[in-house]
Amino acid sequence: MISDKKYVITIVGTTAIGKTALGIKLANYFNCDIISADSRQFFKEMCIGTAVPSKEELNQAKHHFIQNLSIHDSYSVGDFERDALEKIKELHVENNIVILLGGSGLYVDAVLKGLDYFPKVSPEIRENLKIELSKNGIESLQNKLKELDKESYKNIEISNPQRLIRALEICIGSGKPYASFLNKNKQDNRDFISIKIGLTAEREIIYDRINKRVDIMINSGLVDEAEELYKHKHLNALQTVGYRELFSYFNDEITLEFAIQEIKKNTRRFAKRQVTWFKRDESVKWFDYQEEISTVIKFLLQRF
Repeated sequence: MISDKKYVITIVGTTAIGKTALGIKLANYFNCDIISADSRQFFKEMCIGTAVPSKEELNQAKHHFIQNLSIHDSYSVGDFERDALEKIKELHVENNIVILLGGSGLYVDAVLKGLDYFPKVSPEIRENLKIELSKNGIESLQNKLKELDKESYKNIEISNPQRLIRALEICIGSGKPYASFLNKNKQDNRDFISIKIGLTAEREIIYDRINKRVDIMINSGLVDEAEELYKHKHLNALQTVGYRELFSYFNDEITLEFAIQEIKKNTRRFAKRQVTWFKRDESVKWFDYQEEISTVIKFLLQRF
C-alpha cells in the first residue's frame, strides 16, 4: 500500500536503453505523470536528433518538459531545477507519485539534490577559452581539461563545448579541479522521497541499440532536420551529438557517411559517460533492460 508520503521515482540509464518505455509503464500503473530531465529534448525545433518520444508514447502518459522551449531561449540547469520542483509540487497535490525520467545526470541531480556551488571567476577566462576553441578546436580544450582535472575529463560530456568551457573556467579561475566543487553544500531540503532505479545492459548491447537508433534517425529525416537548423548552428542548444557532425558535413569538411559514423561513435562515448555518472550513485537500484515490469513494480511497492 502506498503511504501518504510524496515520492519521485527516478529512472536513469544510457541513451537508447529503454527509459521512456519503462517510464510509461510505471506511469500507467501508478496513474501518474512523467517529468523529463533530458536537456536535449526541451527544444521544439530538435525532434529527430534528440529521440523525442513519439506521439503515440506521449499519448500513453502525460509528459512535462518535452519540446517546451525554443533553441533561441536561454535556459539553464538552474532554471530547470526551479521549474521541475514547482511542477513536482503541483503534481503531488493530485498524486503522491511523480516519475522523473532522463539521461542528463546533471539535470537529474539538480532536481533531487540541488545544484553545486562554484566560486565566481573572471569573465575574461571564458572569453579566452572561446577564442582558443575557435582557433585550435575542441581537442585543445579537451587536452587542457585532461591535464587540469582528470576526474571531470572522465565524467563530463567533453564533446559539448559549453560544458567543457564551464569546467575549464572553474579550474583556471579557482586553481582547483572543477570536480572538487561537486556534491558540496547541497540543498538537502526536498519535501519528497526519491527512489532511483536504473536500466543497464552489456556494453555490446547498448552500443548496438545506439547504432540502430542512429540509423532510424537518419532514415526518419535527421539530415533534413539538421539542415534546417544549420543557420542556427552557433546556438548552445545545437552544440550536441547528432547535429554538430552533420554541420561539419554541410561545411564540406566530412562526407555524410563519415558524419553518420561519427554520430554513432560520439553517442557511444556519451553513453559511456552516462554510465560513469550514474554508477557513482550507490542509491540506484539497477535492473536489466529486459527485466519484467512486475519485478520493478514489486521493488517499488516494497519501498513505499
